[in-house]
Amino acid sequence: MSSSFIRPAAPLPHGPEPLAGLQIRDASADDMIAVQAIYAQHVLHSSATFEEVPPPLPEMRTRRERVLEQGLPYLVAMLGGEVAGYCYASTFRPRVAYRYTIEDSIYLADGQAGKGLGKALLSALLARCEQGPWRQMVAVIGGTSNSASIGLHRSLGFRHVGTQPSTGFKFNQWIDVVFMQRALGEGDSTLPTAAGR
Repeated sequence: MSSSFIRPAAPLPHGPEPLAGLQIRDASADDMIAVQAIYAQHVLHSSATFEEVPPPLPEMRTRRERVLEQGLPYLVAMLGGEVAGYCYASTFRPRVAYRYTIEDSIYLADGQAGKGLGKALLSALLARCEQGPWRQMVAVIGGTSNSASIGLHRSLGFRHVGTQPSTGFKFNQWIDVVFMQRALGEGDSTLPTAAGR
């Protein structure tokens, strides 16, 4: 995979200006120390993930390797020399008929929300995924009250395609799951090429 820096294709249309000094690049094995810490914070304090026990560093490194083995991107956002957030794409479901559909995951470090960082990360992920054979991206969002994630995805062309009520149970409460979806590239307007089958 390319190790070059990726920037959003265009300035953010609304909200904060792009952060000065922001760099988005492929995550390295060394970055996973910071990534694990960011994810652990979300596991312990948010419904952004339905995991309840933070995975240890070796497991997080294994998960990154699985993503890369599938030819999918795993990106980090760097601010001031520190990992301020990360995102990646993964297969949506294991059955072969889902091979052109992927799912995004995005997590920001504590205190980094509301600065345009999430939009820059997700924009970079979309741009990278549109270079591949994939045609649909799905966001699986924990909680109808997760307005930040829902708004972020909506701002980049995702549309709401369904809600599963009370699917998760975390922090002693039922949590809905919101599904949003966006076409990648030509979407379903054309069939995949024979090489991509």
